[in-house]
Amino acid sequence: MASKQMDMVHGSLWNKILLVALPLAASSMLQQLFNSADVAVVGRFAGSDALAAVGGNSSVINLLINLFVGLSVGANVVIANYIGQKRMDKIQEVVHTVMILAVVCGVCMMLLGIGMARLVLTWMNTPIGILDDAVLYLRIYMLGMPFIMVYNFGSAILRSIGDTRRPLICLTISGVVNVVLNIALVVGVGLEVEGVAIATVVSNIVSSGIIVLILTHEDESIRLHLNKLRINGKDLLKVLRIGGPAGIQGMVFSLSNVCIQSAINGFGPDAIAGSSAALNFEYCTYFVISAFNQTTVTFTSQNYGAREAERCKKVYRLCMLMGMGICAVVSTTFILGRHTFIQIFTNDPAVIEYAMIRMTHVMLLECLTGTYEISGAAMRGMGYSLLPTVFTILGSCGFRILWLYTVFRVFPTFDWLMNVYPATWVLTGTAMITAYLLIRRKALRIIE
Repeated sequence: MASKQMDMVHGSLWNKILLVALPLAASSMLQQLFNSADVAVVGRFAGSDALAAVGGNSSVINLLINLFVGLSVGANVVIANYIGQKRMDKIQEVVHTVMILAVVCGVCMMLLGIGMARLVLTWMNTPIGILDDAVLYLRIYMLGMPFIMVYNFGSAILRSIGDTRRPLICLTISGVVNVVLNIALVVGVGLEVEGVAIATVVSNIVSSGIIVLILTHEDESIRLHLNKLRINGKDLLKVLRIGGPAGIQGMVFSLSNVCIQSAINGFGPDAIAGSSAALNFEYCTYFVISAFNQTTVTFTSQNYGAREAERCKKVYRLCMLMGMGICAVVSTTFILGRHTFIQIFTNDPAVIEYAMIRMTHVMLLECLTGTYEISGAAMRGMGYSLLPTVFTILGSCGFRILWLYTVFRVFPTFDWLMNVYPATWVLTGTAMITAYLLIRRKALRIIE
């Protein structure tokens, strides 16, 4: 594994962090770009209602995915920590445990999503005119969940050794498949929401197939042997101890966004479509922070395992500075060109107006998400996963729901609904940085 594994515990850090984080950010942005093709194709060729039906599902999909994707953080931490300790014998057991976990989680999500699609979308106050199309899209999308999980857990294994390049290649190939099928099924065949959903499922099958192929031909320490797939109880508990709180945090966080989406739905299809269009750019800026978040977890885990206390501190400082800085540049670019960017998805003036409101109110301070995401990632890398979960649930998720029932009741406008995002980032970020500094003092004293 030495030929492919990045040495994270010796030498310069800033260049290695960038080598891991930038491909990771590019992977997420590329994935979002190809997902945006779904929204752009239906918006341009099937109309605003189809755009709303597809885009209105994003918060529900994230709610179901984030619970289990958080577990992949646990896999990343456990494997990276074993690498830092040079316990290569244990890595094989973790690899096979987490890949079984991925399949089980994916099947559970698929069944849950298909069965509860109409109930959840009805509860979210989805307009009756787009409800049937929204349910159809969600049910088809959920068929691909096992493959999404296999890709995410497989990518976490590669990230633990510093490899973010090959997951990017996987997404590039599957993304091209997605775009081609979108155009063929929607423009060529005449399908609408079902066409983009089918294209997404097929592209997820392609990305998971490539990641499995990579892992089955990897160096022995992290190689996936399909005939050795079995769960190691101790390793599973370690993954769940770290990843479980992260998954719960992601799920509850998404639940608060589902509540906000329900409020957006109350403004009608134009607001849903406009918000969905703006979200594509919002996600891209957040993915910069997410990339440095995951990089922080990996680098901190390896250096903590190697008992390199000062490097753990330096990883945090560098990831925070570079992550927030790059995010600010990307956000500013989108805001300055917002009118042009929104027209990629729609020419409807009412939809454009809602989209521009969301972009200006939310993306202006998007970089502040780094204050709690990267601080929480550093704590997880040192083995403290529960505390950042609690702070995120209380400071961000709880506050958002409180905002809906207080501030939004007094000022029931779309502008004030969007203001909930920067308000929660300031609150949660302040709390999380404080928690990190207190935890760091305790955790690093143990290894110094």
